[in-house]
Amino acid sequence: MFDRTDSARVVDILSKLVGFDTTSTRPNRACIDFISDYLMSLGVMSHIIATDDGHKACLWATIGDNDKPGIVLAGHSDVVPVDGQDWTSDPFTLVEREGKLYGRGSCDMKAFIACALALVPELLKQSLPQPVHLAFTHDEETDMSGAIRLTDFMKQQNIRPLWVWIGEPTELHLIDSHKGVALFATEITGIPAHSSQPDEGVNAIECAGQFLSILQRVAHTKKSNPFIPSRFVPPYTTFNPGIIHGGTAENIIAEHCRLEWQVRAHPGDDLDQTLAVIDRSVREEIAPRFVAFAPRAQLTTCTCFNIPPLMPTKDNPGTLVLTRLTRHTEPEAISFATEAGFFQKLGSHVVVCGPGSINQAHKADEFVEKEQLLICIDLIRKVLLCSGTV
Repeated sequence: MFDRTDSARVVDILSKLVGFDTTSTRPNRACIDFISDYLMSLGVMSHIIATDDGHKACLWATIGDNDKPGIVLAGHSDVVPVDGQDWTSDPFTLVEREGKLYGRGSCDMKAFIACALALVPELLKQSLPQPVHLAFTHDEETDMSGAIRLTDFMKQQNIRPLWVWIGEPTELHLIDSHKGVALFATEITGIPAHSSQPDEGVNAIECAGQFLSILQRVAHTKKSNPFIPSRFVPPYTTFNPGIIHGGTAENIIAEHCRLEWQVRAHPGDDLDQTLAVIDRSVREEIAPRFVAFAPRAQLTTCTCFNIPPLMPTKDNPGTLVLTRLTRHTEPEAISFATEAGFFQKLGSHVVVCGPGSINQAHKADEFVEKEQLLICIDLIRKVLLCSGTV
């Protein structure tokens, strides 16, 4: 069982991690450098995979024999903003109240990183059945560019782990599936004219309305044909038009309109096929309006990011060992997205399981229960030191 005297080390590390303001709009380099320095003080070297400007970075480190496939403990170092939130204490100072540890990122997801780092001294004293890799990223809360950067590094280095353990807050429930999430931006360029002469122009806002109708129609088709059976709520791919900007004045036919819209794809649903249906509808229903004014008038859609879903995999060693140790008879599914799909694209088995509840994430007074930290570090210890892989 977990030695509760070690809890001070976990809380101390979590306190230092929370102390770095790694909001996604800011650099995370100081936090990554702290982790690297901590590991170096224990004799563990790290690879820093930085952005071109050096302001943001991922970290990769290995404990044990690097010649064998290992287990990856993965997490993201960035957090969501605190702007406009009513915190009762400094969000970047860890505060303990009644067994709860408050601070931005305490739950999502610096708690798991702290648990992994707190165990490093113990891991170094043991004969590990397989190497342990630490993989920490940036920008998970935005476009997941850190996960892309880190998995590209793994591919270049020909790293093929046994399985990847992502410590997102799931109250330590085992997750083996989640929806994908993609963000698209549609730019519509019309032809401006006086509002009294609508035939002399093309109204970009009107075209945006037509485009929204297409999205609504496709979304209704998805809703009318749910996946049965499904572990997701709702059991189908969903759409959300989130942001729209357009027009300059009420008496000018709008020349520009921009839509940002999101798709959360149910595992097993072909997003490329869905996008092809939307594109065909645009060509048939909207594009004819542009013919007389081409090439100036047009509609274009770009992909801002596309986060793949996590699919259950057969004979997943992570699922087998964590199912046994957590005594959860069946893995669960979640609707929020993680970096898991990027690791899975490398051919790795992946599970998601971490301390804290997603219900506490992204809110004012975000917290993780201290007891969850203790249970998590004990679980990691059992997996890495006692149980091996299966």
